[in-house]
Amino acid sequence: MAPTGVPAKRILPQKESTLFRTILQQYETKQHKKALKSCDQILKKFPEHGETTSMKGLILTNLQKKEEGLELVKKGVRLDLTSHICWHVFGLVHKTDRNYEEALKCYAQALRFDKDNINILRDASNLFMQVRNYEGAQDARFTLLKLRPTLRQGWLALAVAYHLNDRLEDAQSLLMHYLRIVKNVPDHDVEHSEVMLYYLRVLYDLKRWNDALEFIDLNVQYNSIIDRVALLEYRARVLSALGRKDEAEEEWRRLIKQNPDCYEYYRGFLSNRGIDLDKLTDEIRAETLGLFKGFCDEYPKSTTPWRIPLDITSGDEFKELVKPYLQKGLTRGIPSLFADLKSLYVNSEKKAIIQEVMEGFKDEYRDQSNPSKVADDASPAEYLWTLYFLAQHYATDPSTISTSLSLLDTALEHTPTLPELHMIKARALKRAGDYVRASVNMENARKLDLQDRALNSKSAKYMFRVGMIEEANTLLGMFTRKDTRPASDLEDMQCFPFLIQEGDAWTRAGRLNLALKRYRAVDKTYDDIEDDQLDFHAYCVRKYTLNAYVDMTFYMDSLRASPPYERGAISAARIYVRLHDDSSLVASSIPQQSVSEKKAKKKAKRAELKVQEDAKKGTGASDDKAEAPAEKKDEDPDGMKLLTAPDPLEQAAKVLRPMEHLTVTSIGFWIVSFDVAIRRKKYLQALKALRHAKAIAFDDAQLHTRILEFKKTISSLENLPSPMSTVIAEALPELFPAESSLEGYNSDYMQKHPGSPGAILGGARGLVVIRGAAGAQEDATELVFQLLRDETRLDIQTALDALQFLEQELKSPRTEEFRSACSRRFPLSTTFLSAEEQAAVRTEMEKSAAPEESKPELDSL
Repeated sequence: MAPTGVPAKRILPQKESTLFRTILQQYETKQHKKALKSCDQILKKFPEHGETTSMKGLILTNLQKKEEGLELVKKGVRLDLTSHICWHVFGLVHKTDRNYEEALKCYAQALRFDKDNINILRDASNLFMQVRNYEGAQDARFTLLKLRPTLRQGWLALAVAYHLNDRLEDAQSLLMHYLRIVKNVPDHDVEHSEVMLYYLRVLYDLKRWNDALEFIDLNVQYNSIIDRVALLEYRARVLSALGRKDEAEEEWRRLIKQNPDCYEYYRGFLSNRGIDLDKLTDEIRAETLGLFKGFCDEYPKSTTPWRIPLDITSGDEFKELVKPYLQKGLTRGIPSLFADLKSLYVNSEKKAIIQEVMEGFKDEYRDQSNPSKVADDASPAEYLWTLYFLAQHYATDPSTISTSLSLLDTALEHTPTLPELHMIKARALKRAGDYVRASVNMENARKLDLQDRALNSKSAKYMFRVGMIEEANTLLGMFTRKDTRPASDLEDMQCFPFLIQEGDAWTRAGRLNLALKRYRAVDKTYDDIEDDQLDFHAYCVRKYTLNAYVDMTFYMDSLRASPPYERGAISAARIYVRLHDDSSLVASSIPQQSVSEKKAKKKAKRAELKVQEDAKKGTGASDDKAEAPAEKKDEDPDGMKLLTAPDPLEQAAKVLRPMEHLTVTSIGFWIVSFDVAIRRKKYLQALKALRHAKAIAFDDAQLHTRILEFKKTISSLENLPSPMSTVIAEALPELFPAESSLEGYNSDYMQKHPGSPGAILGGARGLVVIRGAAGAQEDATELVFQLLRDETRLDIQTALDALQFLEQELKSPRTEEFRSACSRRFPLSTTFLSAEEQAAVRTEMEKSAAPEESKPELDSL
């Protein structure tokens, strides 16, 4: 007789019931094929058994048969709607597909029928944390604690849930109770130490300074907390917060003594004295410099107490401090000396002082009779690093790049085998717009040390810039796995610079399908990173690394604001906007293959299939070991599915959406967000994007043209819904003066920024927005040619944008005239040459004498 409340069709005979429990064990131990056979044995006799049907579906999904498995799971739920196992399995399938919200709904159903199931509650609590539903996680973990109060992890998991749900008081109370009842803790127990350090963090966040100090002193006495540095840091901060300045200063000095190069320790020390480095008066500045002078005397080998004063001084005082700092860096031969001081260049006075000091060193070290040689009383290394520094210094200004190149030629004559010199020369040429010669010089640097991965990667990066995509991949393949393509391995390694650079290269080449493939790989990688944290919701609590867990959670909340995702999302969205505006780009992105190329492609595919078949035949693994899922096949190797997506604007909105709720300071993001929103007729979203962009850069040229586009679009609409029209009517005057016309607004903008190349190009684009490309072609072309006037501070990137504007948007017959004029304006640049001319320059460079390779190429590479 079946137990009360259990459907009769769920009850299995003893033999099958034992077999079903075996299935669960086999699934847990990943013996999927054996479990599948066991499922078939039960279903052969009891085809309507829902739990077995669901388990079979779950096993099939793990064997990469998702569609068939999902159907069986759904069937199992239909067969037994009151089974917690069926609903739990359904939730697991949704979790595998990253559909966490649906998985939580299934777990909720499962808990209706088995509310005290620990496995389901644990899975649910972890998913609540994953989707940042801290209220749900708190309830689930509270239930778990009631069911298993003797499990230490249950207390800590609930404390973290309270903490993340902004219930710090409850977290503190729970942790205090936990620390009171825990017994028999061994000496120097790392796990218990981490828990107490987390409790200290909670006290600190609650600003309970006295309780925190008492807790610190107690643990200092009994050595309960192993991380002594963290304990000292908390003690110093707490004493500062309590106003016990002398004791706090003593603690900060102890920390500085342990690590005299930590910026934060110096800032904490100064903050304890009421000194803010960002807000200094003359009197406080003198006091601060006196303090740092004492630290310099106490820690003469440390860099930080010498470096911080350079940020807060100016004039003769700055010169007096920077000269010995530069001298020490040159004597030690520190290649990163310029990178260290580059942040000071925002101040033109400091930049001029550094130039004066370094020129003095150069004259001091140089043999006046022979500029390529060193004075008798100077070190050759000091002279070399002086030239190296000055070359980087002059390369920051387009007008002095020729000086930088001259210094590098002198340095290379002095020491031709130093890779850093060739790298800086490549960088200087890149800034001059000569990407071809820059690539050749970076390749010369690579050849000087063939085992250096950094040089290898740099050379490949420069090759991408000149469109040598296959050559760059071949170069990167020297340091990737040999059994897969370099691109595939680098994507698996989450190498964002590669994905971005190759995507940019394919965009410039017009292969938008492959560009999208790379940009969307960035999006996919971030999805993987976010999903990876799912394992840590249980792992971190189990390993007691609570501080790291909380920090990870806060970091992951702003993960998509990181530069690689931002750049990849913006680039992908721009391509989708172009595809929406011009559907012919799909056909132009597909290269026409010759008959021989098609045959070669088929031959390569047959060879790949043969290798795979041979690999399968050669494996002698047992069935259980062979159950590991095979490597997932790329269903869209050429990116054509991405390129031919049915709704490009929806795809663009999808990649931009994760950044909308974050603090994004990139105007490019808000500009492309506007482009997408205005085309989707989401006018309030477009308005929001414009307001964000104006807050970042109110006079930006891209923003100017978008405001014109928004005003023109809104003016042409009729019968907007009342709430929307009201909001737009109230906000529009902030962007566009009510009394101004479109032509007048465009003209006023250019008059406010005379001589600005961005404003001139923005005005030309504005004419196209107002009149259309055909109606504005002549006047817009004339405006673009104003960029070539001597008084206009034209840069290479603006010139390239203007050339693209003439060629693609205006279809101007004067495009080649503008290209030739730009070549004359930038004689060092090869950017404005045709592809054939660039190839000729590279061939000529490669034929010229290259530096000798210091090491033979190794077979292992």
